Amino acid sequence: MIKIELSKRQERILQIVKQDGPITGEHIADQLNLTRATLRPDLAILTMAGFLDARPRVGYFYTGKSGTQLLTDSLNHIYVKDYQSIPVVVDESISVYDAIVTMFLEDVGTLFVVDKHALLVGVLSRKDLLRASIGKQELTTIPVNIIMTRMPNITVCTREDLLIDVAKKLIEKQIDALPVVKETEKGFEVTGRVTKSNITKAFLELAEESY
Repeated sequence: MIKIELSKRQERILQIVKQDGPITGEHIADQLNLTRATLRPDLAILTMAGFLDARPRVGYFYTGKSGTQLLTDSLNHIYVKDYQSIPVVVDESISVYDAIVTMFLEDVGTLFVVDKHALLVGVLSRKDLLRASIGKQELTTIPVNIIMTRMPNITVCTREDLLIDVAKKLIEKQIDALPVVKETEKGFEVTGRVTKSNITKAFLELAEESY
């Protein structure tokens, strides 16, 4: 869990606002024997981080939220659409050999398989392709629809899903990526993908904002 570290002066400001809030910045500065200009950056940080809130002609007041609560609030406002990437899609009729080449050239760990209507019908992972490569089979003659994971055994997500929920699905299913889909009358259309790398990027950005 990411911990939001505050300076001693920022912790003192929180104590003052908890005790005397709502309180103006000028009165906080007086209690700390500081100028208003010196105090302004700390107040800005505490307000942007969500520890404090401010109202014109009223002053600063404590939101009552801990660092953990603020982190949870942040996670509950990060959606798939904010971090999804472009999916790599292949037709169900291509061969295992062509799928391996595509995965290598695109540098991805998961391929999404679609039918002639461009609707999701399967998913191919590195493990699927590696398993198919073992032995003396002619990979150019084996279509991917024989080895792929098929619907309805595919976990999907939508643009409006919370990224934290997708992270839980990836861990629970022990997979590397989920297709982002749009539901149509005939099935799911693949519009994006969310990978462990996407989620790591989001959490790192959140961590940087928290320090």
